[in-house]
Amino acid sequence: MGLPPQLTAEQRQQALLKAANSRKRRAEVKSKMKNGEISIDDILLLAKTEDAIAKMRVKELLESLSGVGKIRAQSLMERLNISPSRRIQGLGRLQIKQLREEFMKSEHAVKPGKLLVLSGPGGVGKSTVAKKLREAGDFWVSVSATTRKPRSNEIDGRDYFFVTDEEFTRMINANEFLEWAEFAGNRYGTPLEKVEHALLLGRNVLLEIEIAGAKQVKAHLPQSVLVFLEPPTWEELVSRLEGRGTDSPERRAERLELAQEELAAASFFDVVLVNDQVESVVGRLIELSHN
Repeated sequence: MGLPPQLTAEQRQQALLKAANSRKRRAEVKSKMKNGEISIDDILLLAKTEDAIAKMRVKELLESLSGVGKIRAQSLMERLNISPSRRIQGLGRLQIKQLREEFMKSEHAVKPGKLLVLSGPGGVGKSTVAKKLREAGDFWVSVSATTRKPRSNEIDGRDYFFVTDEEFTRMINANEFLEWAEFAGNRYGTPLEKVEHALLLGRNVLLEIEIAGAKQVKAHLPQSVLVFLEPPTWEELVSRLEGRGTDSPERRAERLELAQEELAAASFFDVVLVNDQVESVVGRLIELSHN
């Protein structure tokens, strides 16, 4: 093994300064944790953007939390199979979820949010309703990943996360989706971690997804509320689908045939809403989130 590279006096000084700043930052954060000013969720978020926090040992994090201490921290790490030398950046997704859930048990914890799943036939207006809810600020609206090509008015990260087939397959294999389904020759999926995080922070979450995906969510999270959006009339739905300039005549015919099958799935859902007025649907969804 070769010798480590020799640092110049200036490089050594910069390294020492960086280490000192990191120690100072960790001390500040630990002090705030002891005082109950910030939560474990805050720390996990900081670790995504601050290297000094990401490299903090989990043992330090837990021992600094208000009301935990060394004994409970050690017991918790053993129960969650977290090594004493593990750093925050080395935690697995399941370990992060378990830590969050552990501290949600506190009497001072935020009440978890409610998960509403909006589905229905293509062209019924799901995207419009989701956009209005996002603007109203009452919901955190999940953004799905898809292998579909973006339409001219769509923005990556706002309307969808547009990914390649290879990346989508990687995400499936890494269990990064709450649900995923194939629809009209493309795949769509809901990123799991972002949904879990929003719910744990007490945010109400809306998923705008296809019917097959909605059924998967209900199987994994029975407390979720499935909402089926219906058109006022079949003629109205036909008009909307035929008005889409992005589809070929053959594609529109396929969508109409699929829409008939999708309308038959309404009985599986907890709530059925007719989309005759977007504002009325938005108001009803907000009511459901408070029930």
